[in-house]
Amino acid sequence: MSMVYTRKEIKSDLRNLLKEFRYEHTLGVEYTAACLAMRYGADVKKADMAGLLHDCAKYMTGQEMLRYARDRQLPVSSWEEQNPELLHARLGAFFAREKYGVEDEEILSAITWHTTGKPGMSLLDKILFIADYIEPNRDKASHLEEIRRLAFSDIDQCLIRVLSDTVAYLAACDHVTDPMTRETLSFYQNLQKR
Repeated sequence: MSMVYTRKEIKSDLRNLLKEFRYEHTLGVEYTAACLAMRYGADVKKADMAGLLHDCAKYMTGQEMLRYARDRQLPVSSWEEQNPELLHARLGAFFAREKYGVEDEEILSAITWHTTGKPGMSLLDKILFIADYIEPNRDKASHLEEIRRLAFSDIDQCLIRVLSDTVAYLAACDHVTDPMTRETLSFYQNLQKR
């Protein structure tokens, strides 16, 4: 049976579990998601909770995540088999539900898809995906200031820009992009053309 934690208890637990830089990132995403929710009329409390819990599985190594998912017979894609650190999103949603007692499907979806995105994202999905990219502690992505401005003026254009920049960055670094990220970019580019 899952225990329902308060926001304060979750923060305390995450402070103990996560490395300091990851915890600071988490607080930055929580803050940014709440700000974007206010801007676009989304549920601020849901955005806050999704931001707070989005990386709650990041205290584990990729191999630990893979073992944990297999032991609990959670779905693992072939891509996640090869890149187990990507499992932190799926496991984050699992921990949010099973450990922290979050039952809201919107929050769980946003956590699940915050790394790769997916076609047909909800507003909360988009908010968390973008908040993770632009939160105040981030400083390495190219075009970050422009993307931060765009996040508060046109969330769909911002989503396409973040996806495009992510795919371009991974290609430049000779990394293969998760197929879901490419599929998401294609979906939103095609939607924009209509």
